[in-house]
Amino acid sequence: MLSAPLVIGVSFAYLLLLFAVAYWGDRRAQAGRSVIGNAWVYALSMAVYCTAWTYFGSVGRAASSGIWFLPIYLGPMLAMVLAWMVVRKMIRIARTYRITSIADFIASRYGKSPLLGGLVTLITLVGIVPYIALQLKAIASGYAVLTSPLGAVAAPPPQWWRDSTLYVALALAGFTMVFGARHLDSTERHEGMVAAIAFESVVKLVAFLSVGVFVSYGLYGGLGDLFEKAAGQDAVHRLLQFDQGQPFAYAQWTGQTLLAMLSVLFLPRQFQVMVVENVQEQHLRRAVWVFPLYLLLINLFVLPIAIGGLMHFGPGRMDPETFVLSLPLSEGMHGLALLAFVGGLSAATGMVIVEAIAVSTMLCNDLVMPLLLRSRRAGMRSASDLTGLLLLIRRLAILLILLLGYLYFHLAGEAYALVSIGLISFAAVAQFAPAMLGGMYWKGGTQRGALAGLVLGFGFWAFTLMLPSLAKSGWLHDGFLVHGLFGWSWLRPEAFLGLSGLDNLTHALFWSLLVNVGAYVGVSLWRAPSAAEISQALLFVDVFHRTEGARPVFWQGRAQVPDLQALMTRFLGAARAGQLLQAHARGRGVAHVADIPADARLVQFVETQLAGAIGSASARVMVASVAEEEQLDLDDVMRILDEASQLRAYSKALEDKSQSLERATAELREANEKLQSLDRLKDDFMSSVTHELRTPLTSIRALSELMRDDDSMALAQRQQFLGIIVTEAERLSRLVNQVLDMAKIEAGHAEWTVADVDLREIAEQAAESMAEMYRERDVALVRELASDVPLVAADDDRLTQVVLNLLSNALKYAPHENGRVSLRLDRVGDAVRIEVEDNGPGIPPDQQAMVFEKFRQVAGDAHYRPGGTGLGLPISRQIVEHFGGRMWLRSEPGQGACFGFSLPVSAAHQPIDPQRRQAT
Repeated sequence: MLSAPLVIGVSFAYLLLLFAVAYWGDRRAQAGRSVIGNAWVYALSMAVYCTAWTYFGSVGRAASSGIWFLPIYLGPMLAMVLAWMVVRKMIRIARTYRITSIADFIASRYGKSPLLGGLVTLITLVGIVPYIALQLKAIASGYAVLTSPLGAVAAPPPQWWRDSTLYVALALAGFTMVFGARHLDSTERHEGMVAAIAFESVVKLVAFLSVGVFVSYGLYGGLGDLFEKAAGQDAVHRLLQFDQGQPFAYAQWTGQTLLAMLSVLFLPRQFQVMVVENVQEQHLRRAVWVFPLYLLLINLFVLPIAIGGLMHFGPGRMDPETFVLSLPLSEGMHGLALLAFVGGLSAATGMVIVEAIAVSTMLCNDLVMPLLLRSRRAGMRSASDLTGLLLLIRRLAILLILLLGYLYFHLAGEAYALVSIGLISFAAVAQFAPAMLGGMYWKGGTQRGALAGLVLGFGFWAFTLMLPSLAKSGWLHDGFLVHGLFGWSWLRPEAFLGLSGLDNLTHALFWSLLVNVGAYVGVSLWRAPSAAEISQALLFVDVFHRTEGARPVFWQGRAQVPDLQALMTRFLGAARAGQLLQAHARGRGVAHVADIPADARLVQFVETQLAGAIGSASARVMVASVAEEEQLDLDDVMRILDEASQLRAYSKALEDKSQSLERATAELREANEKLQSLDRLKDDFMSSVTHELRTPLTSIRALSELMRDDDSMALAQRQQFLGIIVTEAERLSRLVNQVLDMAKIEAGHAEWTVADVDLREIAEQAAESMAEMYRERDVALVRELASDVPLVAADDDRLTQVVLNLLSNALKYAPHENGRVSLRLDRVGDAVRIEVEDNGPGIPPDQQAMVFEKFRQVAGDAHYRPGGTGLGLPISRQIVEHFGGRMWLRSEPGQGACFGFSLPVSAAHQPIDPQRRQAT
């Protein structure tokens, strides 16, 4: 048991921490360093799905039904499989048309209908307010467990104003007002709020996992020990069985999974964080696997905690929903219990904050605004700035939602309706699915069809699920549950038309969605859509197929720029309206707002901007109040669509031509760069050849002149000079031959004699030719030649030239002391490989590529060797590549260098008999 002041102090300290995180997030956004522009933050914010019902209720459900807590989390995991197709389309539509809520989404899709928007808002309010009460109940129950003796029933506060839950609700209302209603445009992201929600997701995950680890490895000797002990108790062991000794209820499992799939897409809080607060569509790629992983982790210890609590306390002695708190308390782990409470507080407050923002936006835009627009006393048609009034309405709506949630909690107490309200709320928002999904993928859906589907679906939800829960709570007489409405048995809410064998939730979901979908499709097919509905259907269904410039604008009439500017100023403020219109003017290619053509594009722009502040339906009404709109018929819609299609075709053709021009320009630029490179190479080649020729010629001329002018020169010195002249003449001859070889090879005029060649013989001959030079330099030449390599198709003289060049280079760079060169020959797959490796200074990585370039040698004193022309390796590589092989270099500085090449085995080769080799 903990002291009440400590628990209250920690709770409000945590709420202050949330304020700090949100304030930090807003400050970062103002500095241009958005926190929520991160895929991880986006994915974590989606975990607002996990409420106090997840945190406490899942353990309670697992303690009574075993694995039946899983469908509520399997559904969202499966939904993420379709997220890239469904959620991404929702994000694109909402961003394109500045949609702020589910009510606005449905109303905008079906002709911007205020009636539909209001109906969706009412359904949301009825379904969500009790769910908010559930979060407040979880906070109150957790507080009671911590501050009361273990197992004791906490007495409710004598007066409502002494109830700490009320002040938690007020604190959450204040937080939501500050960080969720700071500006009127709801499409502007709530940076601080999303940062706080992502932070809360981490807190509740860490807290729940901490309790799970404590129960599994603190109270018991690990998961194996826990489940082994559970197997010895029949009442507990039943929870580990998939069917729990009864026929498995496949319909119930499927129904709950489907319900959870729809809820994660259409709950107002999920729409807020997944769609409205999305920064980049690409963030969804990470969220589709991070969010399911989060659900897996937070449910990892649900069953161990439930089983551990039942075995620790015994069945019926402690409320299973409080095991997360009571188990640490029973072992004196007060700090862990307090952490667990903070985790539950995070789960509850996260849901309440986001839900309050989403529902308050719906209340303001889809219920209050249409009423104000019809009220002359509200001054909506005056020229005054209305941003302050609208923000006040939104903040009062937040306060009203939290107070309604607290009132429901205060009145319901421990009633059945409160305990089961989670699934009941899920079933309510599932009624949005036909209108939402049909509106995104079916152009034939109409306003009347959506309205009929929602009314009938919500009516069946109330009749088959909500009313029975109220009757079981004692708030209504339960006679109609047994005998049916008006005494007609076929109108029993939990066995409608005699359908039995299903649990009440699956039964209600089946009938409500059946009549919802049936009415939506049937009425839509019965009456053709209006021009306004067709135009919105085209914009929604084809949102991915239309660019900004080729998107049709379904409006015709007359408007004035000053009137539209004044309208934006009244709802967005003068500064914001001026910025938006100036940006639109630049996009239209004009310098001033007054110069913008007062055409359909401007009207659509103004209406779209207003939709972000007051909703699409109200924005349409306000624009119509200052512009003279001409009613569109189907012919007008098709004409506008045809014009947009032509514009799109022209744009596509222009884009193709532009891309072709860009490709041609790139090709010309690349060709020009190649020509410039070849010109530079030509200059380098001529410079290098001139230099290489001049060096030996200079030596020959200088020494010859010395001998001519000095008749008295000693014989020994004359012999020395003559030896140098011969050496330089040989070098000059070798250079000329190599230049001619390179020129012939590159020009394709080289003479090649192709035959089956034995590379072992070539390697042996080259080694013998170089043996004397190696002995003079005291360098060891080690031969590692395989005896059974096949023949290759090549020119034996050219290959001999290659091997001699490699051995000559290796000799030059081998050290004078302990010099060693290895000549290796072996077969690798369908090729024969020769490698020559020395133990010299090696070649730096940044110079390895240039050694195969003409007249290029490795730089540095450690690598300089006189007498080289810089053509040996380029010629060798040309020879090897001509015969279908390749040449390479491996080297580490200080570890020597290994040059090698490989050639493909001759198609008609036969392995050479080792005895034949010995005979030859």
